[in-house]
Amino acid sequence: MFPVEAIGSTMPDPRIDLPQGTLDLLILRTLALEPQHGWAISERIHQVSSQALFVQQGSLYPALHRLERKGWIKARWGASENNRRAKFYELTRLGHKQLEREENAWRKLAAAVAQILETT
Repeated sequence: MFPVEAIGSTMPDPRIDLPQGTLDLLILRTLALEPQHGWAISERIHQVSSQALFVQQGSLYPALHRLERKGWIKARWGASENNRRAKFYELTRLGHKQLEREENAWRKLAAAVAQILETT
């Protein structure tokens, strides 16, 4: 499990433990749009989740390295929007296939859990 902060939470511990593989799915989905560097990936997840999720660097970079080792993403050096040297990550062909598999599995899981939660 990878802790992700839930911003604005009223719980004593604002972190949410994502189910195994969820962070990978969020990263792959974010990179499906365009190549991005680590900070931009974290910011995109934060923005798209309506500021509900914030991926800490301590979780993000190990996940990026793991996805790279699996061959789902590849990295290249480039210049960021503020002209600083940054590593940009992008999906590989294998990564696109994995994203499709993970999205399908997540949707099935979410539907099943929602069905159970809605049962009276």
